[in-house]
Amino acid sequence: MALLWLVVVGSLVIVLHGIWFGRPVLRNLKYSRQFSKTRCYAGDELEMIETISNEKRISVPWLRLEAMMPASFVFRSGSGMDISQGNIYQNHKSVFTLKPYNRITRTHPFVCSKRGVYTMDTTTMTGGDLFGVWRSSKPIPVQMTMIVYPSLVNTEDMPAIYQVWQGEVEVSRWIVEDPFLILGVRPYGAGDPMNRIHWKASARTGELQVYKQGWTADPQSWIIVNIQDSAEMWSVVTRPELIEQALRYAATAAVEAIGRGLPAGFAHNGYHVGGGRDVLRIEPDYGTPHLEMLLEAMAETELKCLIPMEQFLQDEVRLNEEEKQIRSYLLITSYVSVAMEHEIERLHEQGHRVTVLPVEQLKRDTGAVGA
Repeated sequence: MALLWLVVVGSLVIVLHGIWFGRPVLRNLKYSRQFSKTRCYAGDELEMIETISNEKRISVPWLRLEAMMPASFVFRSGSGMDISQGNIYQNHKSVFTLKPYNRITRTHPFVCSKRGVYTMDTTTMTGGDLFGVWRSSKPIPVQMTMIVYPSLVNTEDMPAIYQVWQGEVEVSRWIVEDPFLILGVRPYGAGDPMNRIHWKASARTGELQVYKQGWTADPQSWIIVNIQDSAEMWSVVTRPELIEQALRYAATAAVEAIGRGLPAGFAHNGYHVGGGRDVLRIEPDYGTPHLEMLLEAMAETELKCLIPMEQFLQDEVRLNEEEKQIRSYLLITSYVSVAMEHEIERLHEQGHRVTVLPVEQLKRDTGAVGA
């Protein structure tokens, strides 16, 4: 009989405990999650800050928060979370116990190991009583976007031709001929493009004469990345490590050019987030906001080819014929095909500079720096 009463009383206590603590467990709970920065370079260490508050007079025996995050967010061991790792995503679990009118803040250090744009939408909140009589769950909207730029490369680890391009751009900043500023004519010289020949003056003098042009400042500097890793590649990139290295080179060139007060633009022949079938082309400009735009475009680059690079260069030739603007191109590519060489030569004939920055198989000791 005593045992029966013990069972009855124990069951009643459990039920009452479940009703008192379990049913209202998710009421008046507030949760927030934020990152110490929403923009960073790959390899940077950040902090994820979780805050949960219980704004009622009843304790929360246990509360579990679950969220899916990119696998490229590498959390430090002992960060206070249970992590189930996958190839693309990882499942995070955090467990809390909250007293009445209590707030808990937890900080989780992690490293953004890969460039990209990452969006996190919801967190699932689950709570209940100690005996598991009552349990309830609900999604908590957490609209967050993390933009991870390509990591920067130490200047000494860039290919030697990069220093040549830097020097040419810096020097030509003040000595670039303006195609719209005609000062007269002069004798034809080696290297003068055919489109500068003044045919009437040549016929009058009996010798080839070319337009003598004035000088202007700040030529347009374009950083071009070839998303193809070989001439045979089409659609999805087969050697992603080469293109990732190319984007690191591009980020480094953009940071250094704009840091020197030079205008820089960026383009590539691949797909990008929200770009549809349009080729990415960001006109050269100055300043930190423009640099952030370029770096964000690099973060959004998808490893999938939209058009062949020779077609991209052919479009540049056609565009330059219309705009008459002298440009300095830094073409970052893992190969140069015969068709690409032909279009590069046509750009040279128009008076533009094209510097090919080769991308080779990564070396284990290649240095990278953050910002």
